[in-house]
Amino acid sequence: MSTTLVAPDLTQRPPRSPRVRLGGFVILPRTIDKGRASLAGRIGEYHFDCPLDKRFLTFVGIEGSELLEQLRQGKSDTEILAWVRTHGRNQRTESEIAAWSAQQEIRTPDTPEYKERFAGHVARLAPQRTDILTSFDLLDVDDHVTFGGAA
Repeated sequence: MSTTLVAPDLTQRPPRSPRVRLGGFVILPRTIDKGRASLAGRIGEYHFDCPLDKRFLTFVGIEGSELLEQLRQGKSDTEILAWVRTHGRNQRTESEIAAWSAQQEIRTPDTPEYKERFAGHVARLAPQRTDILTSFDLLDVDDHVTFGGAA
């Protein structure tokens, strides 16, 4: 196990896209990035254990504080994945992970409040775009625009 915490600086660049997978899980690499950055004091405007992180944490049955403790120990992505697989209270099969990840990738606003908030973010970030349909689409555009990219 590694003992040195290597953390991204989320004041300089975004965490990994929620689409990036580790062990088949979407969201996990992004959550790891935010956890490490939080521990290093370089999380910027991001939040660890936010509602997106909680989707993953709930699915596998671990608490954000438990994951943060593993990250504090300097564990690599591979070591974190192994820990999730052995310590998650909700043990998931490969097919359950694949189905859940696929569902997360196509998740769209599902309540009137979220639809309104989503539309407001799209209007602010990329009003000319008509292809921002999912939560992951919006996060990717928000990350890109926040760090100077064109919408």
